[in-house]
Amino acid sequence: ASQNLSKEFAEAAQLLKKEAPRIQFGKIDVTDQHDLRKEFNIHEFPTVKFFVDGIREDPIDCKGVRWASTFITWLKRRTGPSTVLINSTDEAEAIINADDLAVIGFFTEIHNDSVEVFREIAKDVPEMPFGMTSSEDTCAHYGIQKNTLVVFKKGKPVHSEVLEDGRQNKLDLTRLIKTFTLDLVTEYNLETSVKIFDVPVENHILLFIPTNSKAFNATIENYKSAAAEFRGKIMFVLVNTNETRNGRIFEYFRIREVDVPAVRILNLTSQAKYKMPADEVTVENLRRFCQSYLDGNAKLHLSSEEITEDWDKMPVKVLVGKNFNRIVF
Repeated sequence: ASQNLSKEFAEAAQLLKKEAPRIQFGKIDVTDQHDLRKEFNIHEFPTVKFFVDGIREDPIDCKGVRWASTFITWLKRRTGPSTVLINSTDEAEAIINADDLAVIGFFTEIHNDSVEVFREIAKDVPEMPFGMTSSEDTCAHYGIQKNTLVVFKKGKPVHSEVLEDGRQNKLDLTRLIKTFTLDLVTEYNLETSVKIFDVPVENHILLFIPTNSKAFNATIENYKSAAAEFRGKIMFVLVNTNETRNGRIFEYFRIREVDVPAVRILNLTSQAKYKMPADEVTVENLRRFCQSYLDGNAKLHLSSEEITEDWDKMPVKVLVGKNFNRIVF
């Protein structure tokens, strides 16, 4: 990942050399620079930070940006206007239809708290174009009456969020919008794993199932229905248990063939795992499981190896999760 990012970083530097010569690019190998690593609290690699006006103390983190074109957009939105001002329905249609995804802010007036929230969100989501308008005709064309953020996918509105006096949590809205760069349910593989972990949603639910099973079609439809309800709060991931290259993720969750279909929730921050109590993957069971997790009521799932037959034969006993409490306490 570091090598790929370094290459894209260098390409962005080259492309911006003439266009924005004031933006300087630098690369640091923190294995040799321990003081810098400590000063800037570097724990993940690669890490990109943007220093503005020569101020060393408060750099801006550039997270989840991996391509030269996205780097350039991110930097342009940090150093200039973060959104395009739309004056007519034709201009709105042009932005909406130019890319697979677009975000449009419809506002009753162009100067208010909601507009500032919208502009801040645009800075952190360089993957898609952002436009905003206060044109009455344009708002009326889309049936908008309040300050509203609308996500368009392939020219059609797929999500709208009323912005009430800018009180929304900017991070929550940023997370929600970023999830639209992925499908409702994303199949885990080597290519998508980077995208999955780049979207700033710390709660991931994983469905482990063989994609060639008879129950797969019905199960995935239930899974997609639940995914639509919890979009922006929980990332829905599909893991094909027939794919041998997914072996490491099976090991991590201790999923065996007899367990599937299985559903787990993983909190990326704490690495805590939760198992869905019900066996059937229905919309209602998924809904109940996800909501109990978000409410803080789900029970931690402490997976364990099986107890070995000779665990008690030697002076040093062999303990696993299943016999730890009984023997120790």
